[in-house]
Amino acid sequence: MGIATITFIVVFAMIVSGGMLLFYREEILRRISEAINPNPKPKTLLSTIQETGLSIGGVVGHFENVLPRSHAEVSVVLQRLQRAGFRDESADRIFYGSKVLTPIVLVILVFASGLGAYGGIFMYVIALGVGFLAPDFWLGRRISNRQGKIRRGLPDVLDLLVICIEAGLSLDQGTARTSVELKAAQPELCDELGIVVLEQRAGRPRGEAWKHMADRTAVDCVKNLVAMLIQADQFGTSIAKTLRVHSDTLRTQRVQAVEEAAAKTTIKLIFPLVLFIFPSLFVVTMGPAFISIMESFAGLSH
Repeated sequence: MGIATITFIVVFAMIVSGGMLLFYREEILRRISEAINPNPKPKTLLSTIQETGLSIGGVVGHFENVLPRSHAEVSVVLQRLQRAGFRDESADRIFYGSKVLTPIVLVILVFASGLGAYGGIFMYVIALGVGFLAPDFWLGRRISNRQGKIRRGLPDVLDLLVICIEAGLSLDQGTARTSVELKAAQPELCDELGIVVLEQRAGRPRGEAWKHMADRTAVDCVKNLVAMLIQADQFGTSIAKTLRVHSDTLRTQRVQAVEEAAAKTTIKLIFPLVLFIFPSLFVVTMGPAFISIMESFAGLSH
């Protein structure tokens, strides 16, 4: 075990040294050039902050380039990040960097906690696998939570949109007003509506902007809403009535989903009843009788 520990420390030190040489190669070359051609410059606080930010960005960029990936995979990841609400330019770099840093951190934790002594190399393999897949699971969970919030908040947003349209505003003006008024109550859905407003102001047609919102969210009720709005715009029907009907339909579907979940509760209770409650009842009710029978048989044998 001591030889394995020393070997692991040596290999880990070599990996860290190689990573330092790889990530800080430009910094090392800059220091060598400064040593050869000294040209001292006074460093200010702003320059120090800028150099620190650039070095961190370079490290993240190198970690991003560690994992091989195709353009199709990058586009899928960008789409998932948008559905989760991350639209920054560095979101994909941080995501890929976390898929490299998380396994390393977990391996260090396994080694520091001593779990590697019990499972051997198997624990390190598990740490690497969990650390590599953990960002994907976290991102999927974030997407599901955001989609659920959009699905639950859509009826309230539609109600306010109907009020704005019946008050004399157009659909575009009502969308802009709704995205501002409900920003605190429904931030996820109002964020998407704000993007729709910005796309329309940039010159994109209304139907295209709403279709992009449906693609970004990937929520069924939003897709149905967009289809209904496009049809109402094409056939000239009342948009306010269309939105009110869709809002009522969503609330009815919500009630039906709750009733369905309540009906499934009885089926789900079968497994804990059979596995936990029935065995304990059997022991309590049949235990004393079984003990009495065993004592009777023991008396007969004597």
